[in-house]
Parts: sequence; structure tokens; C-alpha cells
Amino acid sequence: MTRRFDADFLVIGAGLVGLATAWKILVARPTARVLVLEKESAVATHQSGRNSGVIHAGIYYEPGSLKARFCRDGLQATYAFCAEHDIPHACCGKLIVATNAEEVLRLQALASRAMENAAPVRWLERAELEAVEPAVTGLAALQVHDTGMADYPAMARALERLIRAAGARVAFGQSVGSVRERVDGVEVEAASAAYAARHLIVCAGLQSDRLARQAGLVLDFAIVPFRGDYFRLRDRHAQLIRHHIYPVPDPSLPFLGIHLTRLVEGGISVGPSAMLAFAREGYRLGDVDGRDLAEMALFPGLWRVLGRHAGAGLRELGCALSRSRYLREVNKYCPTVGLDDLLPHPSGVRAQAVSRDGRLLHDFLIRETAHATFVCNAPSPAATASLPIGAEIARRALSR
Repeated sequence: MTRRFDADFLVIGAGLVGLATAWKILVARPTARVLVLEKESAVATHQSGRNSGVIHAGIYYEPGSLKARFCRDGLQATYAFCAEHDIPHACCGKLIVATNAEEVLRLQALASRAMENAAPVRWLERAELEAVEPAVTGLAALQVHDTGMADYPAMARALERLIRAAGARVAFGQSVGSVRERVDGVEVEAASAAYAARHLIVCAGLQSDRLARQAGLVLDFAIVPFRGDYFRLRDRHAQLIRHHIYPVPDPSLPFLGIHLTRLVEGGISVGPSAMLAFAREGYRLGDVDGRDLAEMALFPGLWRVLGRHAGAGLRELGCALSRSRYLREVNKYCPTVGLDDLLPHPSGVRAQAVSRDGRLLHDFLIRETAHATFVCNAPSPAATASLPIGAEIARRALSR
């Protein structure tokens, strides 16, 4: 008997990557039947809607990596998409500021990497830095011209409208209970129905490894959640900076440090920190999920990564527990910000893949089976890179 398929392509996850993938499939094959399942009640509820809103220029990433390639492509694609669909955005540039001699050396290495990644930058000495950003202090800085800002939730809503107009179905409140791959396709059990599809694409962020394992993949990594706490500066500081202001990051970590970020709606955010969360969707300090915590405790990679980066972990813990400690990270490069300037702002949780041997996986990670594609690691700059990531996943899925 011939199986009845509910969709040619079933996408789990209505964040930017999932929506971009659905759109790219429909652009390439308008007759495709596409279904998007999302467990929340709206698009971009998690990482896609809880980030700094930065359009990244791609200077940090290993040359030749998926992050480096997709970020540079995504930069231009994001600006073009936002302009075409009237999504708030701007190109403001950013400064990466070195505040001591060691950071100057790291900044020089970043300048070399930027050249390899074809990202235009300009080196600023102290006097030039102070002239460009009077509120910022440092020994030197890299000016990254292409960096900008965008309303990513609005971008996700625009993608949802596009795929619906092209005939896709988007179903909310559909938490996935199981995934089974068959000889001729994939079966998915969701909250209110079971679905059969010829090809499955999982863009589930914080739940990505769980769904991959349900489908039968043997993984040598797990998703570990890191909560990023943000603040917002008082309105009196709304014009404090002209660029995004970043510290020089630790090259061994995939986090970029606590930065000052201009917001596309106006104002300035501060953050994020990067503390281990005790729930995959734990947006508050006291959020604990028993299942998530048990899985983390039993995963050897977590203990190895904590041991390898103990100093950084303690520093982030201090920032999470103490606003004064958090502020000290900001005051290294912007001494005019005070404690009373830090107002509450929504936090985010980064879905970070960690290997069993305790390595933080830096690059995007995509795994495939005969009838499924799994986006297993897509942290920042996935929002910037979402359109080329979606194009790549669509290309792979359509070639089956």
C-alpha cells in the first residue's frame, strides 16, 4: 500500500533558520508541500528573538568554516531582505576595544583573521578611538564597518508571511513527542497529531540533540544551555555610543563578552554574560528543570568543559550573581556607566553543542540521514547567517 504523506518537507522549529529553510525550499520548488511545526505560540520565541539584534560581519570565525562563509553571505542577505520587506535595520559598525597589552595582541590576530574572511576593518590607536567614541577608553580598537542591527523577530514574522503566501502550513503549539525514520520517509508525533513526510528538517535549537537521538542518530555531543543576562541603559545614555562596542574575546571560547549594543528601536543594551543554565529554557536565574539538569549532570562533556574553563566559568558566575561584578566588565572600556544605569532587559539562552571530551563546538553543525537533516549547532551568528544556512539546508534536502 502506498503511504500517504502529509508533507514533502516537514520543518521542526519556527525560528529564523527553520523559517528561512522553508522559504528557500519553496523558492526553489514552488510545488513542494511544506509544513512547519512549532511548539510555541509564535515564531522566534527562543534564540531568534532573544539576542543582541546584531548583524555580524564574520571576523571572528575560522577561515573556511561554515560560520565564516555563511556569516559573510548572511550579512549582505540580511541587509537586502530587511530593506525589501521594510524591516527596521541599520549599519552602524562596531568597535572591538583592547584595554591592555595582552588584548592588543589578540586584537592584532583578529585583524589578520578579518582580512582572511574578507571583512573590512580599520585599526584605531587610542587617540583615534577617543575621537570616534568619546565615552569609550582603550589602548586600541578595530573598527568593523559592516556590522549592523536588525529587528530579527520582525524578520521571522516576514518569513512566516512569505511561506504562508507560498502555500506552506505553519502549526503552533505542536511540541514534538517522537521522531521515527522509515524506509521511505519520516513519522513525527506532535501534540495534536501525527505526521508523515518524505523529508524532515530539524531546526529545534535548544532541543535539537534530543530530536536527533529520537530519530536514531548516535551523537558524540550534547546541547548545553548557557544563559545570557542583559541589561538596558537608562534613556539618558541612549546616545552614549555611535557604534556597537565589544571587548576583545577569549579565542578559546565561542562567546564574545559583555558588550554595549545599539538597539534598532532606540537605546542601548548591555550584555550578554554566559553562565551555565539549569534549564534549557531557563531565562531566569532561579529556573531549574529536573530533566535538563539530570541530563547535564550525566553528560561527561559538561564536567570536562567546566574543568577546562574554570576561570571563565567563575567569572561568568560572578557576573550573574553581582551587578557590580557585571558592571566592572563594562567599565573596562566604558567607565561612565554606573550601577543605577543598568535596567532590566530580557535574557537569552544559547544552545551550545559540547563534545563528550569537553570541547565547545564553535562551528555550525549539520547532520544528515537518508530522509532527515538536523541542524545540531547553530548559535550566534545564526540569526545573521539564517538565509544562507536555510539555502544550504534546502539545497541538501531538495537533492535527495
